[in-house]
Amino acid sequence: MNRNVLVLNQNYEPLSVCSVRRALLLIFGGKAQAIEDLNEVVRSVSAEFPVPSVVRLERYIHAPRRRVVLSKRNLFKRDSNQCQYCGKTSEKLTIDHIVPRKYGGQATWENLVCACVSCNNKKGEHRPEQVGLQLRAKPRRPNNVSFIRNFIGTSDFRWKPYLFID
Repeated sequence: MNRNVLVLNQNYEPLSVCSVRRALLLIFGGKAQAIEDLNEVVRSVSAEFPVPSVVRLERYIHAPRRRVVLSKRNLFKRDSNQCQYCGKTSEKLTIDHIVPRKYGGQATWENLVCACVSCNNKKGEHRPEQVGLQLRAKPRRPNNVSFIRNFIGTSDFRWKPYLFID
């Protein structure tokens, strides 16, 4: 039961990802229905229940467009655990302000990137172009659907039609 379940709004729009336990509670509470099941079951003393992979809420939830929370973990996911200056993948990545705080740089998706220790030390409190560094890609805020698709991953092929993946 250590799997993720894709949660869809009533109109099949992806809302979030939850645990199997939470999905089963939604189903048993009449708040959701299973759209896709895994080939696994959860057993109780007297019954078996298919493990859901995708559930759809019974009622439409008018949720504002969810924004992906800015956190160190989510930045590492967005940048694929790679230094955005040299492309090195490392266990010891740091978070770098492109425009340093000294010059008014804010902690935003567009101003933060992953950097290896050597690139971050080389850059210091300067702008990248001042020390001969160049970003490999322009940093952007991920949207909710692309974040689920690209960074949480499609843990199940059954999610693909709902996340607009071929």
